[in-house]
Amino acid sequence: MNQRGVTLIELLLALAISAILIAGIYRTFISTQRSYMVQDQVVEMQQNMRVAINRMMREIRMVNFGRIINFNPATGTFVSNLLPIHIPGPPPQTFPTVLTTNPDDITILGGFEQIKTATGNPITVVSFDPTIPSITLSHTTDEFDGANSRLLSIGGDESFIVQNRVGNTLTLDRVPTNPVGHFIFKIHAVRYYVDANQILRRDAFTGARNQPMAENIESIQFQYFTANGFQTLIPNSTTAVQVTVTARTKDPDPSYSEEGGFRRRQIVSMIQLRNMGHSMEGP
Repeated sequence: MNQRGVTLIELLLALAISAILIAGIYRTFISTQRSYMVQDQVVEMQQNMRVAINRMMREIRMVNFGRIINFNPATGTFVSNLLPIHIPGPPPQTFPTVLTTNPDDITILGGFEQIKTATGNPITVVSFDPTIPSITLSHTTDEFDGANSRLLSIGGDESFIVQNRVGNTLTLDRVPTNPVGHFIFKIHAVRYYVDANQILRRDAFTGARNQPMAENIESIQFQYFTANGFQTLIPNSTTAVQVTVTARTKDPDPSYSEEGGFRRRQIVSMIQLRNMGHSMEGP
């Protein structure tokens, strides 16, 4: 009967081959894991960026909703019953126009928030008294009680300053044209910018201050265009805004030698301002 076993050389050779196979499998596992982590960061970066940018784009598109300023075709000028808007501090803020045309941040004014009841039903105007002047709402709301929150738009067509509230009756600075049945909106001043920590923030001067919207945003750039496609820095001539946002991954990729090892993505969007330009002629 053959009693021959495994020699020491054969055992060492088998161990060496096994070590090589295990090392290869381990390297493949590490490479796959690293690739997965990088792609996971890229996906997270893109998702966070798009969610924040989508909200920013919606609000920029709605700048001047409520007709804070109007174009008067008879005089060729823009008129407003509200501007400049003064908001108490600290620090106090003054907004001379509905759009601030800076290259690396943007400040917009508009009726971005529709006022609703606690159950989500829209609040409407049920009657008005032109002699006071005042409007009566379908439900009571305290949205316009604060010093920073007295700007109201009725139906998106006219904007007013709320002078006083008693129950569901609001006293306005002037007589509205035809308010009955229309929804009401609160007018906000909102600024979007990227801070020193590469966080995209939304500063609602009439509400929440400096809200974080997205992290790892390297830069944001705004370009402003007229209806004819020319670049401009004149707010009342602006009918479109191009936004360029550059984001990067949270951590660098060791296998990526360019740009400091960070993976980057850039989104460029052209936003048409539906409530700006000569299309703002009165109702």
